[in-house]
Amino acid sequence: MADETTSTPSTEQASARPASSGPRTPRPAGAPGAGGPGGPGGRKFFRRKKVCKFCTEKIDAISYRDVRLLQGFVAERGKIVPRRLTGVCTRHQRRLSLAIKQSRNIALLAFATRY
Repeated sequence: MADETTSTPSTEQASARPASSGPRTPRPAGAPGAGGPGGPGGRKFFRRKKVCKFCTEKIDAISYRDVRLLQGFVAERGKIVPRRLTGVCTRHQRRLSLAIKQSRNIALLAFATRY
C-alpha cells in the first residue's frame, strides 16, 4: 500500500509535463517581424528623453496662484501626475507638489473632480 501512494504522484507529474527531447528553444520576443533597434523583437518606437519644462523655460518660482500652469500637472481625478510621466526634474517636482497643495488649501484648485 505504501508503494501505491508513492507511485501515483510520479505518474501524475509525468502526465502533466510534456516530454522534452532536448534543450529548450528560445522564445521569440515581441511580435513576429518587429524589426527595430536590437534585432527582431526589439522596441518598435524610439522614446525621446523627457526634459524638464521649468528648466528649459528657465522658470525659477512656481507660484501657487498660477492655476493654469498647475492644472497641467494635476490629473483628471485630482491626483498629482508623477515626474516619470511629465518629465519634470526632481527639484521642480517637489516645488510643483508644494504649490499644488497650497493652491488646494486656499481653494484655487479642487482636491478632486465632481462626478
